[in-house]
Amino acid sequence: MLGQKQREKDELMRGTLEMLILKTLSRGPRHGYGIALAIQQTSEDVLQVEEGSLYPALQRMQIKGWVTSEWQMSELGRKARFYELTADGRRQLQAEMKKFGRITDAIWRVLEST
Repeated sequence: MLGQKQREKDELMRGTLEMLILKTLSRGPRHGYGIALAIQQTSEDVLQVEEGSLYPALQRMQIKGWVTSEWQMSELGRKARFYELTADGRRQLQAEMKKFGRITDAIWRVLEST
């Protein structure tokens, strides 16, 4: 049985992981670990993306045509798959950000209502 924290994490990530990855890649190509690290650092360690979530999401996004990938040498001299945002991925990012904004606005309206 999943604990409360795990359920909260899964719910948050299910709805936002692809958007966070797209946003991270909008700043330039990165390998998988670099994507996870950028999200963690940018969120000041609040968000941590596990490999078990990251790589399946990247694969789904590649199938959808939102990202492309190619093998390159990492900064540590190892071969790594680097992911890059496509034009379709940029459009999807804008759509996801609009949708996320509408949802968060609606949630705030409910929370602030008397």
